[in-house]
Amino acid sequence: MATQVEARSGTSARVRVQKFGTFLSGMIMPNIGAFIAWGLITALFIEAGYFPVPVLGGFGENAAGDPNIGLVGPMITYLLPLLIGYTGGKMVYETRGGVVGAAATMGVIVGTSIPMFIGAMIMGPLTAYLMKKIDSIWDGKIRPGFEMLVNNFSAGIFAAIMAVFGLLAVGPVVTLFSDAAGRGVDFLVSNGLLPFTSILIEPAKILFLNNAINYGVLTPLATQEATENGKSLLFLLEANPGPGLGLLLAYAIFGRGMAKASAPGAIIIQFLGGIHEIYFPYVLMKPLMVLAVIGGGMAGIFTLVLTGAGLRSPAAPGSIIAVYAATASDSFVGVTLSVLMAAAVSFLIGSVILKTSKSTDDDIAGAAAKMEGLKGKKSSVSGSFSSSAATDGPIRNIVFACDAGMGSSAMGASVLRNKIKAAGFPDVKVTNLAIANLKDDYDVVVTHQDLAARAEPLTQGATHVAVDNFMNSPRYDEIVELVRASAAAESGVDPKTPMPAAAASEADDVSNDDSHDEGGSDVLAHESVVLNGRATTQQDAIDEAGRLLVDRGAVDGTYVAAMHEREKSVPTYMGNFLAIPHGTNAAKDLIKRSAVSIVRYPEGIDWNGKQVKFVVGVAGVNNEHLSILSAIARVFSDKDQVAKLDQATSVDEVLALFGKVNA
Repeated sequence: MATQVEARSGTSARVRVQKFGTFLSGMIMPNIGAFIAWGLITALFIEAGYFPVPVLGGFGENAAGDPNIGLVGPMITYLLPLLIGYTGGKMVYETRGGVVGAAATMGVIVGTSIPMFIGAMIMGPLTAYLMKKIDSIWDGKIRPGFEMLVNNFSAGIFAAIMAVFGLLAVGPVVTLFSDAAGRGVDFLVSNGLLPFTSILIEPAKILFLNNAINYGVLTPLATQEATENGKSLLFLLEANPGPGLGLLLAYAIFGRGMAKASAPGAIIIQFLGGIHEIYFPYVLMKPLMVLAVIGGGMAGIFTLVLTGAGLRSPAAPGSIIAVYAATASDSFVGVTLSVLMAAAVSFLIGSVILKTSKSTDDDIAGAAAKMEGLKGKKSSVSGSFSSSAATDGPIRNIVFACDAGMGSSAMGASVLRNKIKAAGFPDVKVTNLAIANLKDDYDVVVTHQDLAARAEPLTQGATHVAVDNFMNSPRYDEIVELVRASAAAESGVDPKTPMPAAAASEADDVSNDDSHDEGGSDVLAHESVVLNGRATTQQDAIDEAGRLLVDRGAVDGTYVAAMHEREKSVPTYMGNFLAIPHGTNAAKDLIKRSAVSIVRYPEGIDWNGKQVKFVVGVAGVNNEHLSILSAIARVFSDKDQVAKLDQATSVDEVLALFGKVNA
């Protein structure tokens, strides 16, 4: 019982800290745009900036001989703290709380000589909370007609009282705290201990205390230092994207399942977008990985200390783009080395942890959900991990859905089917279907990105993957990893364990689902292959491929118009110089029998900005055309085969490349 009480007490304390951190972050994040505006003005126009302008940067004298005030000082002294105070008050008591919170914040602003971010974080929410309590005293007791009078005067009187309180009581306390923190930083710097702040900063990020630390403590201190020296390394203690980059690189190379598959995309969001939150689930999934980001943070700070590099203003958000935008002109080398060293150390430590880990699967979706629990609200980046969250059980059925269910989806299904079989999972069924015929009984649904919104409502129980082309999308590797992870979870086997030789042989021998084209013995005929097409535009190429189908007697003449209609809704470019125009789902009644036409354009045709050399016209009844599409998919998945097709001098060579599909 005692142990349970202690556990509950520890959990409760942790939750309170996490909620407090989330609340502090909520005051900062809506105002990041204002911080960026101040940072840009500072970097550009101060005396040590890229384009020094006295009237904007606040240095030198004006025509009257008075010192220029500029924008930098008033923005950091008044604008930013007032915005924080207003936002904090609004979070507690809506607009009324925001107004009194901002008014009370003026008290701590004018009573100190430092940027009063911490004071704003105190006065805004505190004043709004007390105002809410005061209003509750006479709620429902005010006579009709006097509500506006009472509300306005009560807010004004109380805001004035709190402003005085802030000036006389809160301001001096915050100043003492800031001075103590400044002396602490000086002590750490002079004794070479500053890198050890990462032991606090990096775990604090995971608890969403990073913004409170960065903008409440580090930014005010850094601003004072930057005002005197033109730069400060304190701006980069929390914002350095290097530790997160190294951690995600480790997962991308040595991770498992969807953690490995999603890491490359997370790198872009974190390193370029500056959303450090994206890597929090990767740490929560393996708490030991916090050592990687701590080590990376320490290495980055140590490099800054050695090189004397720093930023002129906050890097908000923590993107490498924002970091370089705020870097002092003499610090680009040092800042670059800091990011690289942080990433390298984080990668090395993270790689060792991942390689020595005994777990068989990484539940990135569960970790993302845990992160949202810590944050206390929906995360803007948690959707990056949703593809693994929707599928709880083993993956056995994957469907490619397109408008008609004939050409592009069949090709994509064939490509992915071969990849999954090569990975050792021949029992996973990969089919293709028209979106109109979808039912909610698939594990994974793959659609073109332009059709995803139509497919999702019909298959809400499935994992959805959107691709930009069906031939060589990098998302296929993610799906293979998802299949591997689900199989490992079902069997308890490490997903990186090599497939037994017998199973591999079986995978190679399993017949392709596309081979059931009974009655389709002349789907691709000699007369339907043209080596030198006459068309010079995309529209004419569709006409040329469609006429070959009409000449074969496979389709009605109006089917070609349906091919153009299909192209307008979703492009049929497949990648590797291939396009496969075909009719819409509604045009299936115009098909008399299955047929495929192939037209080669040696000089290439512009296909919505992509170069196309091979246009394959498709008309299919039931599944009779699928074997030839499977053969085409196999050819165009291999760049060497595409090169041979490009160099073919006869129709017989082209037919030979696709195998005996009409046998």
